[in-house]
Amino acid sequence: MAKKSANRVKPAETELKEKLVNLNRVAKVTKGGRTFSFAAIVVVGDGNGTVGHGLGKARDVSESISKAVDDAKKNLIKVPIHNGTIPHEQKGKYGAGRVLIKPAADGTGVIAGGAMRAVLESAGVHNVLAKSMGSPNPHNVVKATIDALAKLRSPMEVARQRNISMDKLFNG
Repeated sequence: MAKKSANRVKPAETELKEKLVNLNRVAKVTKGGRTFSFAAIVVVGDGNGTVGHGLGKARDVSESISKAVDDAKKNLIKVPIHNGTIPHEQKGKYGAGRVLIKPAADGTGVIAGGAMRAVLESAGVHNVLAKSMGSPNPHNVVKATIDALAKLRSPMEVARQRNISMDKLFNG
């Protein structure tokens, strides 16, 4: 079980957009033959700093997606976004999936691969450079990206921890 994050958010039903990251058909072999079911990974976010991921499994596609959306709404975190990008560089890790996200200048866009792109766009990050290293498994990449976003600290939080003003933080 993943460790509980300090910046968990209560699921508010305010305009959460869902993105299907991966849909996988899985088979269970029984005496009567193969029984097929579907596993869906979904990312939900409000595009304003709240994002979550979920996994749903069911016999049909639509039911597995709706289960994944319900699970994602239970796993929401708040991400600090500063001027449309992330406040600082951060690495994330889950299993063999490793990711690196870096802030980017305005107008850069989201430079990221499939599963990471879905998470970052759902979170509302508009300019970011991202690299997925290690496992290309969508499960691990999504969870590693969420891990990296959960580790981010806002500029106000950093200034408060260092006991300095925001002006001194940005201007040295």
